[in-house]
Amino acid sequence: IVRWPKKPFDKQVVIKWLSRKFKFDKKYSKKEVNNIIKQNHSFDDSALLRRELISKKLLTRKNDGSIYLRIN
Repeated sequence: IVRWPKKPFDKQVVIKWLSRKFKFDKKYSKKEVNNIIKQNHSFDDSALLRRELISKKLLTRKNDGSIYLRIN
C-alpha cells in the first residue's frame, strides 16, 4: 500500500487485502500486528490501518489491546 485511498470502496478493497495477511485462529500482539502492517504499506501510518481493520470488523482485540485476532 503506497497511499491511503480517498474513495470508500477503494479503502474497503485495501483493508480487506491487508486483513488476508493475518491468519485465522492465531493470537497476535499489538507489536506483531504493527509489524505485519508495516511490511505491507509505505505511507507510515500503521495506527490508521490497525484502527481500520478493527472498525471494519476484520480484526478484533481484547479491551486492553494485548491480543488481536482475525475475525471469520
